[in-house]
Amino acid sequence: MVDTMALLPPFSRAARIPRTAPRRAAAPPAGTPRPPAGGLGLPADDDVLLDVPDDRLGPALVAAARGEHGPASALLGAARATADWERRDRWVRRLAGFARSRDEWFLRWSATAPRDPDLLTLRAQLAVDRAWPSPARAELLRQVSPLITAAARGDDRDPVPWRIALDHARGSGAGHKYFGELWEAAVRRAPHHYGCHVAALRYLGASYHGSHQACLDFAERAAQDAPAASPVQALPLRAVIGYLTDDCGPELPQRRLDEAADRAIALSARYPEADPWPAALRNQLLLVLVRLGRWQDAFAQARLIGPYATSFPWERLSDDPLGLFLKTRDEVRTAWLAPPSKPPRSERGRHGHPGDH
Repeated sequence: MVDTMALLPPFSRAARIPRTAPRRAAAPPAGTPRPPAGGLGLPADDDVLLDVPDDRLGPALVAAARGEHGPASALLGAARATADWERRDRWVRRLAGFARSRDEWFLRWSATAPRDPDLLTLRAQLAVDRAWPSPARAELLRQVSPLITAAARGDDRDPVPWRIALDHARGSGAGHKYFGELWEAAVRRAPHHYGCHVAALRYLGASYHGSHQACLDFAERAAQDAPAASPVQALPLRAVIGYLTDDCGPELPQRRLDEAADRAIALSARYPEADPWPAALRNQLLLVLVRLGRWQDAFAQARLIGPYATSFPWERLSDDPLGLFLKTRDEVRTAWLAPPSKPPRSERGRHGHPGDH
């Protein structure tokens, strides 16, 4: 188990290091004909969808659209009963996102089972999500604290309320000591829970913007401690995305960037092809591989992605994440057919969000 807070004392706030000109990812050679939208094992552009739910979440969302909460309750309850914390965490996020725009089903659930542990967790996530965009975020989040406490008491085994608490601490500007206490409580429940590790990584990035080396140090240590099949193996990739899409802090060694990508490639290989569940991992991996100029590996991941684009990480770089995904996939396909002679091995961008690794 990685001690996140052990990384904090040596930190010093990194000054912004301006870039005279952001480096660009390798472009296909001039004059190379653009291949057709479909073909080469890739679905046509019109067949690609954004943020498709997995086959278990999908029916719950359809029912919620009809105002029915039963399938969502059963879904979260089953994940809690089997300690399937990774899926439970992702489903809580997606259901809370749906409830922000259509909450009839959520209100009915609240009226019929107000003490349901699954409802309490969903309510805490929804409250954090609603407060986050506000200019008064810190104050609003402080008002949300009792909801997170109630969720944590709903099932003492569940790390998801503690992941919500970690996000809440970052948004409210909590100090390192308090965050460390939350972190210890979270990993005591699930030592290799990916969501809690991402929350810790984002806290480190937000607290010490530009300290990408420390973020990657933490991510690498967590991956080394985790089983080979754990999603935490992709945590270094998440740290690398923060580095590649930021414009401050010192350069990181190329070797470490490639090692993070290699870890994620090995994890991707454990999942079925063209499946919504690993699509988030593979979309992140595609971006990193393109930035590293690893076109063959990028093309392989594009095939594995199939028709399943995800908003993250493309939304960090564009207001049209699906459009950017399709454009990037075109570049990968073209470069795979006619590889650049000397692709650059890394790139830094200017569109990152401080602390949002």
